[in-house]
Amino acid sequence: MRDVDPRQSMTAIRAATSDDEIRRCWPVLRQLRPHVEEADFVPAVRRMAPHGFRLVFAEDERGEVRAVAGYRVTEMLRTGLMLEVDDLVTDAEARSGGFGRALMDWLVAEAEALGCSVIELDSGVQRHDAHRFYFREGMHILGYHFSMSPRRLR
Repeated sequence: MRDVDPRQSMTAIRAATSDDEIRRCWPVLRQLRPHVEEADFVPAVRRMAPHGFRLVFAEDERGEVRAVAGYRVTEMLRTGLMLEVDDLVTDAEARSGGFGRALMDWLVAEAEALGCSVIELDSGVQRHDAHRFYFREGMHILGYHFSMSPRRLR
């Protein structure tokens, strides 16, 4: 995993590997996942890590976290090796500042470096601003993502 922005911009992209780095991502990530409590955030990331979850963040020239992405590399029969983005969010106060684009560029470079055939992410149907961003970045809607509660499976 690289710790540099492939565009060589003022935005630094770093992997959140220490508890402190993970903790620094929470104020931005909670804007996307408000149900995740601060006390639960680091332990949750640590539990997901053995399953391939990785957390990266974009910081500004002052070292403030401005955008966060959680992703994993997985393999599926339909895609082969795939970089799957679980979470992608830019701080509301820093939107349109290039941080989301820098993070997306980093994710694309990471997928290429790892030999992934595709990058995929799910986005809530209500997140219209995010959808505009994904379209601008060259993504398209592939299909529906269906879900059900496990209690329905009984």
